[in-house]
Order: sequence, then C-alpha cells, then structure tokens
Amino acid sequence: MDSLQKAIAALHEADAEAARRSTGDRMHPAARLVVCGGFLAATMSFGKYDLSGVLGMSLYLIVTAVWEDISLRKGFWRLKYLLLPLLLLCAANLLYDRYVVFCIGSLPVTGGMLSAAVLLAKGTFTMYAAYFLILSMGIDRLCMTFRRMGAPEGMVTVLLLTYRYLIVLLKETQRMVQAYALRSAGKKGVHMSAWGSFAGMLLLRSMDRAGDVYDSMLLRGYNGAFPCEEGQKRAGKGRNILYAAVWLGVFLILRSVPVFHLVGGLLCGQI
Repeated sequence: MDSLQKAIAALHEADAEAARRSTGDRMHPAARLVVCGGFLAATMSFGKYDLSGVLGMSLYLIVTAVWEDISLRKGFWRLKYLLLPLLLLCAANLLYDRYVVFCIGSLPVTGGMLSAAVLLAKGTFTMYAAYFLILSMGIDRLCMTFRRMGAPEGMVTVLLLTYRYLIVLLKETQRMVQAYALRSAGKKGVHMSAWGSFAGMLLLRSMDRAGDVYDSMLLRGYNGAFPCEEGQKRAGKGRNILYAAVWLGVFLILRSVPVFHLVGGLLCGQI
C-alpha cells in the first residue's frame, strides 16, 4: 500500500471512528468546543521559555485520551506529516537565539533550544487537541456547533467542504500517479521535469471534480445554507456545564501556578 492509499485509508478510518464515538457521546458539542478553545488559549499564552508550564497542559490530553480511549500513538502517525513543518520551524530558533540560559552539567542550554522545545510542545499539543475534537465529535457535528454558536455560514461551509474534499483530492492524485507510473517505464515517483505539468493537470482535474460534486449537492437540495438540525438528543445541561467549568478551572490553575516547579521542589525536598 503506497503513501497516498494509506492517507486515504486513514481518513476513512478517522471518519468511521468519529461517527462511532459521536453516536454514544454524552457531552454536548458546544461544551467540548469551549473546553478545546480554552485549552488552545491557555497553551498558546505561555512565554517562549516557559517549558514547564506548557508541559503541564499535557494533563488535558492524557486524561482525554484515557477517557475517550483514543490512541496517542495512532494519532502521532496520523499527524506526522503536519509535525514535519513544525520541526523545521522550531529548528530555526536554534540559529537566532544562542544566549545560554542555564547549564545541565557541562551542557549549555541556549534560549533557542528552550524556545524551540516550547514551540514544538505548543504545536504538538494544539494538533492533538484538534485531533481529539474531530474524533470525539466528527466534522459534521463540529460545523453544526459552529453554526449554532454564530460562526459565519460561509466559513463553516468552506471548512466542511475542505475536509470532505481531501479524500477526493487524494484519490485524483493517486490516479494521476498510477497513470504516470504506467507511462514511465517503471521509474519511481514523478520526475522533477514533470512537476509543473503534473500540478497543472491535478488542478484542472480537481476543478472538474469539484464541479461534479457541486452539481450533486444541488441535486440533493443544497441551497447555500448549512443545515442546522435541532432534533438531536441533548445530554444533561448540568453535566455539560460541570465538564466545561472543571476543565476551564484546571487550565486557569495550570496557567497561573507553576505546578511542575512545585512538584519538583517537593520531590527534591523529600529526597
């Protein structure tokens, strides 16, 4: 199975998993969205050298992974292509900030190393938070919740169609790669000289396929408005308020109190 086929299979698997989880979900989507937004805001608000504070935010991801039975390892393999640009971005900090902050034994730790680690932790945590949100709710319920919370209708529709069109785009790319391989006498990959024409043909084929998808949507009654169904079962209001309040309180504590420093000092004092 090639990389494109693996990506298509991973998207189908993630959609099936999200549909299975959302069927028996007890929490209101708005409560999950508020908690995720609070987590993102708290995580991104830490300073560029506050590594211990950012690592403390991993508590939410660990608890959510255990509670929702979500595999962190599988999530890493699904997000690995997004983590690569993040690693390249973090590596740039090593070149610009060479001030030595502290030393671990004889090893100097520069500001670039520390800020790169903080940036990597922030990026990884935010990706995992979004990944957990999609797996817990599904893209349909997420977009529906955005609409109920007053998000612009056009933005929500673009978000939903962009997510849904990823599989279509990958399948078109796979067909073109297979066709190129059959005409290239067994050569692997697309030669650099064909990158321009390949990208142009992919754009044209994608536009044609997008037109077919839009025509199909019109035949099924699409009128430019995102459907906002109200007939779904609702969980208890008190449970959802408690869920959101507890997690927002935890985020506030982790953001205000240096938990890792306190725990480290306590352990060192015991030793």
